[in-house]
Amino acid sequence: MIRRVLVANRGEIAVRVIHACQALGLETVLAASEVDRDSLAARMADRTVCIGPAASALSYLRVDALLAAATGTGCDALHPGYGFLSESESLAAACAAEGVTFIGPTPEQILRMGNKLQARALAREAGVPMLPGSEKVADAEAATRIADAIGYPVLLKAAAGGGGRGMKVVADAADMGRQFAAASAEARNAFGDDTLYLERFIGNARHVEVQVLGDAHGALVHLGERDCSLQRRHQKVVEESPAPALPDTTRRALRESAVTLARRLAYRNAGTVEFIVDGDTGEYFFLEMNTRIQVEHPVSECVSGIDLVQEQLRVAAGERLRYGQDDILLRGHAIECRINAEVPAEGFRPSPGRITRWQPPTGPNIRIDTHCHEGYGVPIHYDSMIAKLIVYGRDRDEALLRMRSALARFHIEGIGTTLPFLRFAMAHADFAAGRVNTALVARMIEEMASGGTATSA
Repeated sequence: MIRRVLVANRGEIAVRVIHACQALGLETVLAASEVDRDSLAARMADRTVCIGPAASALSYLRVDALLAAATGTGCDALHPGYGFLSESESLAAACAAEGVTFIGPTPEQILRMGNKLQARALAREAGVPMLPGSEKVADAEAATRIADAIGYPVLLKAAAGGGGRGMKVVADAADMGRQFAAASAEARNAFGDDTLYLERFIGNARHVEVQVLGDAHGALVHLGERDCSLQRRHQKVVEESPAPALPDTTRRALRESAVTLARRLAYRNAGTVEFIVDGDTGEYFFLEMNTRIQVEHPVSECVSGIDLVQEQLRVAAGERLRYGQDDILLRGHAIECRINAEVPAEGFRPSPGRITRWQPPTGPNIRIDTHCHEGYGVPIHYDSMIAKLIVYGRDRDEALLRMRSALARFHIEGIGTTLPFLRFAMAHADFAAGRVNTALVARMIEEMASGGTATSA
């Protein structure tokens, strides 16, 4: 039984977790850095504990500080949110050692899926489609031999990585040495591990992921898929569910593959299995599994009617899932836009500062997940996302119209935001038609910068 939860995160996800705890009658303690002590989450929580200075390495990334905050305030559970230590096997293991329930999967599951080579091996054992690629590659020469066999271009990837770090596209053999050195150095600096592997690179790629949810008693379900193809520098910008313009056979196969992999792992709690879909051939391939709640989870909540964070709490408390796959009815369409404190016209330069006007849109089927308000000072120390705008419609056309209207009525002053780019993106003919891939945002940015119209084909 869970009674009191340490919220080991900040920003909108901290607010989101506190809301879910309040709905279930649970007490909350917020672990906050010095600059977050007067945040919206701090005002909402039953109690706030300062865990260190603004720098993440001295606060939100310290396992010892989080465990001290949990045990010192009598918390019997800890929710890591996303980012920071949300996929840290060390944090999950430390919680277990202290008798604190980690609201997420087991340490072993986090470790198994956190290493991309181990995850690939498990997916291969489960019979999930895999991109042609390699295991660990020792050096550029070995990588060249494998790439020659697979065919160029190929993608070098960090085995311990994520978020696009330690990832380089190699166009031909002559480019391998330079890109291998760059990817190794980036992986070593970001993760302390320079292990690389490679995969065939898909130029016309879609990023489609499946939300899964399992309990400790063997039940496991999916909540449909999300298309997250609109990305800038491997960071998602817009997400939607269900994925548009996806053949039903592919949709069913993706969902079944995700459940098969999660079941092979005996997965529990919320997780996301990510795939690459080849827009030219229609083939799909396993990419990775994220063992945490995702930023884009609200679109799955909208189409399923299931509160994923509340389910995380219930599963962590040992409860059984209250429904089987046949009980989950996916209806309508949802779109989410991430709003960042950045200036698109200046290369998406970060724009911290004080918000002097905060006027979000309101209306039926419009949801704002945020920690911001008028007068809030956006700090320079953390990720630049300040809000998520989520809309729901009976179908994609209705959802898209609602999103365009909501973005037009969202007014923020005092800082620069990505609202102008999002308005452009939602009006773009290719997005409206569902012609999406991971290169579309880069093209949108070029068109917007050159004064092009969003309605170009």
